[in-house]
Amino acid sequence: MTNFIAYFRVSTERQGRSGLGLAAQHRKISDFVAGYGTLIAEFCDIQSGRDDSRIELQRAIQLAKRENAKIVIARLDRFSRRVSFIASILEQGIGLVCAEMPNATDFQLHIFAALAQEERRLISERTKAALAEAKRRGKILGSNGRILAAKNRRTADEFASQLRAKLDADLLRGSYSKIARHLNDAGITTVTGRRFYPQTVKNYLKRVGSTQ
Repeated sequence: MTNFIAYFRVSTERQGRSGLGLAAQHRKISDFVAGYGTLIAEFCDIQSGRDDSRIELQRAIQLAKRENAKIVIARLDRFSRRVSFIASILEQGIGLVCAEMPNATDFQLHIFAALAQEERRLISERTKAALAEAKRRGKILGSNGRILAAKNRRTADEFASQLRAKLDADLLRGSYSKIARHLNDAGITTVTGRRFYPQTVKNYLKRVGSTQ
């Protein structure tokens, strides 16, 4: 039986926290490995596929070399978006298996990766052309983004005001680290549901004019 190392990737922290995209990848890989071998390790990056220096990806590659194992991915684009990188991995003798097309040869993986890369290039060109045409016609670009940004600023300002009201004068005279520890110990999270850090505290207090 073959030893496999599973590699998963999602693009954003929100997807990572919610499991969006990860659940489908886990399911595909688990179903594949059950019939072909043993899963000896799992690695997951929450990062863009354009960056091939991803930490967990590099760890998966190094372990695959040491254990003479194959890397299994749910889809080819979860591994890399560059044909040259995929080619370099295969040239090193590292086995790469795509769960959604398990019978694909190395040659076929090259072809699929090349087709996907070319499609992304064409999409990018069409998008740029459409934006240029819209601009030529006088259409204001990015209005939705500006509206969303303004909404996010208002939400952050409101949260900062509420947060300031929860801090007494003695605590505000302390360090940002002390305030962050107090908030974390109290189970209070940031507006995005994360832990507080000294810089986070400073940023919020700055919004309400209450920095040290």
